[in-house]
Amino acid sequence: MTTIDDYRCKLINKILFATSQDEVKRFIAAAMKGLQQHKVNGHIVARFIDKMLQHLEDFNHTDHNAQQCNNIKMAMTGFIEIKSSIHGEPTLK
Repeated sequence: MTTIDDYRCKLINKILFATSQDEVKRFIAAAMKGLQQHKVNGHIVARFIDKMLQHLEDFNHTDHNAQQCNNIKMAMTGFIEIKSSIHGEPTLK
């Protein structure tokens, strides 16, 4: 059985090794859709997003190549937008 932590780790690996920013967006969209399809409780989804953001913020950019750094930034932007939409806050553009 896959835990939410396993799910998050797999998503982080997919984000890191994505070949484009569009691929990062698709991975995030698919992950969020998967949580919704499995009827994961809203507060667990919010915690999932918070932990993803924390994990992405904690990456040491000197340990990653330019594509991976761009992927991390794109993922952070995507999760911030999702978090804002959940809380009904306007997103910064």
